[in-house]
Amino acid sequence: MVTIVIVSYNTREILQNCLEALYNGSGGIDMEVFVVDNDSRDNSAQMVRKTFPQVRLIANNANLGFAAANNQAFMLARGRYIILLNPDAYVGPSSIPNAVKFMDQKPQCGLCGGKIISPEGKLEPSARRFPSPLSKLLTITGLSVRFPDSPILNRHEFGGFAHDRPLEVDWVPGTFTIIRKKMLEEIGEFDERFFIYYEETDLCLRAKKAGWSIFFIPDAEVMHIGGACSKTRKDKTFDTGASQVLSFRMRSEWLYYRKNHGLMQLVASSGVELGWSAIRYTKNLILPSPGAHEKKAAASATISQIMRSLRDTKFGTLSPKTPW
Repeated sequence: MVTIVIVSYNTREILQNCLEALYNGSGGIDMEVFVVDNDSRDNSAQMVRKTFPQVRLIANNANLGFAAANNQAFMLARGRYIILLNPDAYVGPSSIPNAVKFMDQKPQCGLCGGKIISPEGKLEPSARRFPSPLSKLLTITGLSVRFPDSPILNRHEFGGFAHDRPLEVDWVPGTFTIIRKKMLEEIGEFDERFFIYYEETDLCLRAKKAGWSIFFIPDAEVMHIGGACSKTRKDKTFDTGASQVLSFRMRSEWLYYRKNHGLMQLVASSGVELGWSAIRYTKNLILPSPGAHEKKAAASATISQIMRSLRDTKFGTLSPKTPW
């Protein structure tokens, strides 16, 4: 048996499509499906009860965050493998059987992720190296986007890799991830200090330290809309990719660096982002151009978010009270 875990937050229609695609693409695999609803206000839980009575629904009375919600299902999971699936991710035909087959053939693989495709058919980052201040610099300056096939400038996303074969990697996104339950029992579940973002990176790092391998596989494909849950937070500022809540991403990033790499790495990563934002602000202040006022305001807002998130987390030593 395989356990599927979907964490939902205000994504009723997308969640319904996700579940329909899941059951249509199960490939005959025996599976139990959990939906953990984080106090949605759009009747997501009611939709699951009515339309998918076979689903095991956990309806929370508060938004516990992604890590804690998944852990609720992990505690009840009966499958030897657990598949994490975002509600805005639709599995392709044979993706689940292919993922299970790969895990069966690689007993030392603790976790693997599939190929993530956008609705337009474009490949999204699916294989990654662990974050570093250098990778952040290459990302925020736009160099990794400008040279996506460079194994140096886009090293953190395996630039130049055709995503056409299995590859051992550092970590994979939680959009579609198959996890060996035995590994979770050995190293522990998600660290619930991460409300959202970086929890899968942290889990993969702990897995690697414990001797497990992490893989990307190309024949487990999912179509991903991206940021569907986060985008329901109309009260928050989003990053330039418009898929992550900026303050949440920063909080989790500082927690990750302080926990796993210490204060100096945290200072280096936040310093890179702070310095780049200061350069952008100064440039648009001194050299007026079309859109300069908006760019200056955006840089100023980012600087404020960096300082606030460092205070909120006490430089990565404290996770703010949930819900964030």
